[in-house]
Amino acid sequence: MEVLRTAILDFCYRRNSSFCPSEVVRKLYPEDWRYFMPDVQEVMMAMYREGLILVTQKDLPVDPNELPKGPVRISRIKTY
Repeated sequence: MEVLRTAILDFCYRRNSSFCPSEVVRKLYPEDWRYFMPDVQEVMMAMYREGLILVTQKDLPVDPNELPKGPVRISRIKTY
């Protein structure tokens, strides 16, 4: 799972916009990315609860205690 955490953070720092969790696993596992969606969602939500990333759905933060249903976006936490 550490590889997924690293990949999510890498996407956050390389991008100026939000991205779909599927983009992470598509980059890492182009042939079998669908099998890794539950893993990336689990890691994404753990990182969100830790305050490392922001997870939104329809531009609103998701509940950190529930796995969201439907498409979500990941972005870096904005610091000023």
